[in-house]
Amino acid sequence: MQILVTGGAGFIGSNFVHFVLAKYEECEVVTLDSLTYAGSKDNLDGVLDDPRHEFVEGDIRNHDLVTDLVSDVDAIVNFAAESHVDRSIEGAKPFVTTNVQGTQTLLDAAKDADIERFLQISTDEVYGQILDGKFSEDDPLSPRNPYSATKAGADLLAQSFETTHEVPVLITRTCNNFGPRQHPEKLIPKFIQNAANAEKLPVYGDGSNVREWIYVEDNCRALDLVLREGEIGEVYNIGGGTEKTNLEVTRAILNAVGANEELIEFVNDRAGHDQRYALETRKIEELGWEPEYTFEEGLERTVKYYLD
Repeated sequence: MQILVTGGAGFIGSNFVHFVLAKYEECEVVTLDSLTYAGSKDNLDGVLDDPRHEFVEGDIRNHDLVTDLVSDVDAIVNFAAESHVDRSIEGAKPFVTTNVQGTQTLLDAAKDADIERFLQISTDEVYGQILDGKFSEDDPLSPRNPYSATKAGADLLAQSFETTHEVPVLITRTCNNFGPRQHPEKLIPKFIQNAANAEKLPVYGDGSNVREWIYVEDNCRALDLVLREGEIGEVYNIGGGTEKTNLEVTRAILNAVGANEELIEFVNDRAGHDQRYALETRKIEELGWEPEYTFEEGLERTVKYYLD
């Protein structure tokens, strides 16, 4: 299989590129990334010289470039996105242009090419918050910040291309990822580095907001499974099964690093901060997937990565 991985120099994208090249000898990957602040060729160290891998610096909004690349591949996995909620609150425009218009450019190219699979990578945040129970794939989308709104828009656009143009779209919605190669603005790598440097760990509000966590390698296995065996037109939730408050995560990081809890600093809460996310994962489990790493095992590996 020849795969175009957009946003493949970012956190999850680069882990996915490493994963599929290691797992499948016959797999060929073209990585497309515009190398904004969140993407780095360093994340692709070890595969840049692999003859089965080609790196292309470019933007998914570039119609001519995207059309050319899509014409030579069997599948598209679209990780490319602006993804930081705080940045979307400060300014939504780059989120709209990349997350929605960029996805539209890819879908247009896929419509005119002989693409076997188009995997749209989404997020649990498109559902909004849920105080009790878990979201299923059939629940309505109710995003509560500009980032999640643009991801929801991209999901709906992708579904419309599957219905209207028969583009072979699949969608995954994953909970919070953590692991190697994540940008240091995100909670876990930021707090690991702050704790290691005896700097304050700023926790929003009272730290009671709940997130479900998954180690990135487990997510990559799930994405690969959906790409190859998922049913066209379907949405698949991917959840790690571990729910923790932000304060619990913060304390786990301090303990793993060996730092003092006095470094915790409560700060003003984020605008529109969702209280809790949780995903029902029956559909992905029926494909034969389950996480291999506990939160604690994943955190141990993650702390070691960043401290090294």
